[in-house]
Amino acid sequence: MKTKNLKKSPLYNECYLFIKRIFDIICSIVGIIILIPLTLIVKIVFLCTGDFGSVFYRQKRLGKNGKIIKIFKYRTMVPNAELILEKWLKENPEKRKEYLKDRKIDNDPRITKIGNFLRKSSIDEFPQFINILIGDMSLIGPRPVVIDEVENYGKNKAKFLSMRPGLTGYWASNGRSNISYKERMKMELYYIDHCGILLDLQIIFDTFFAVIKKDGAK
Repeated sequence: MKTKNLKKSPLYNECYLFIKRIFDIICSIVGIIILIPLTLIVKIVFLCTGDFGSVFYRQKRLGKNGKIIKIFKYRTMVPNAELILEKWLKENPEKRKEYLKDRKIDNDPRITKIGNFLRKSSIDEFPQFINILIGDMSLIGPRPVVIDEVENYGKNKAKFLSMRPGLTGYWASNGRSNISYKERMKMELYYIDHCGILLDLQIIFDTFFAVIKKDGAK
């Protein structure tokens, strides 16, 4: 997918951001209506598998202009996931550098069986419609990163933080985990430079098919 890097007028930008926010509000309201019965189903499945922990998980991420936000997700890991990660990295020092570079682990020992399904189906991201409604996120934008992760963007850090993070985005709709972290950063910055109504519609279209095909989901 290629788009021309057009210089947008201030009026275009204002109209685009206004339309984008209205669209976010409408989509988040619909998403939350679906979220209510979906959460009940997920909770029942948790209980049936012997998992009595919270169905939700909140993680600190960086939002627009570096604001710290807490994004909602369905919990896909065991309750003591951070301790397990720390132990795993100590036992596998050769994998530590790889994890710090790509922020992912193949056959992650922290993920539950139900969590694995929620991730592959992208259902775990559904609660972020709450974040969209309150204005911490947008439907489309760069995916939110953890606090220390933003340093990877170097001189482009301010640019990356200039937009609300998105539930989906250019990278998220085009391969996700199949793409290296370096390429991911390029794609996120590409979206910021080229964002517009047509590109957003294309991303929505691509996201739909990526979810159906489980493209890059882990």
